[in-house]
Amino acid sequence: MKQLLILLAALCAGHAEEKDLSGKVFTFPVQSATSSVQLIANVEQPLTVLTMCMRFFSSLTRAQSLFSLDIPSQSNAFLLFKLSVGVYRLHVNGATLKISGLGLTALWVNEKRSPRAIMGAKVSLTGVPSIILGQDQDTYGGGFDQSQSFVGEISDVHMWDKVISPCEIRFYMDGSGFTPGNLLNWKNLRFSTTGTVYEEQSDFNKLSCF
Repeated sequence: MKQLLILLAALCAGHAEEKDLSGKVFTFPVQSATSSVQLIANVEQPLTVLTMCMRFFSSLTRAQSLFSLDIPSQSNAFLLFKLSVGVYRLHVNGATLKISGLGLTALWVNEKRSPRAIMGAKVSLTGVPSIILGQDQDTYGGGFDQSQSFVGEISDVHMWDKVISPCEIRFYMDGSGFTPGNLLNWKNLRFSTTGTVYEEQSDFNKLSCF
C-alpha cells in the first residue's frame, strides 16, 4: 500500500541530533506505546498557516497516527490521523476534518487533491510545538496509545509556514526543484527517537519515489 501524502492547512527541544536524512526512512517495526520520533521545528512566531508534506508506507489497516503537533495550550493543534485504508482525519486546533480555521485546507494523497474546505474561525498556533511522528499525543509530548501507534515507514517530512503552490507540490512529488521546508527540512532535520525506531535506507519500490 503506497501512500504519498501532502497536507495544506490553515492553521521541545530535548537532546536532538541534526542530520541530512536524504534517502532515509524512519522504520517503526512494531506497535508500541513508546516508539516515536520527536521533530524540532524552527518556529519563531505563531503559526497562522502551514503546509506539511510526508511520505509513508504501512501494511496496517487499523487506525494509526501519522503526524501530531501539539502546543502547550491545545491538544491536537494539528493532527493527521489515518482511520483506515484511504480514509484520513485531520484535526486543526481541536476541530476535526469537516475542517476547522477560517483558512483553506486541502489534503493531497497520491497526487489527488480533496475538495478545499473552510475550518471555522481563524486561529494561530502559539507556543513551542511538540511534533511527534508515529504517535497521537493525548497530552503535550505524551499520552500515547499503543492501539493508535504507527507501524511502517515514514520519510521526506517537510513543513512550511505558508501554503505552497500546486507546482511546488508537483516538484516535491518528483523530488527535484522544490524548496525544502523552512520549519521542518528532511535534508537538515533536528530530531530524537524513543523506543523501537530505526533509521534506514529507503526502499523506493515501496515508498512513492521523488
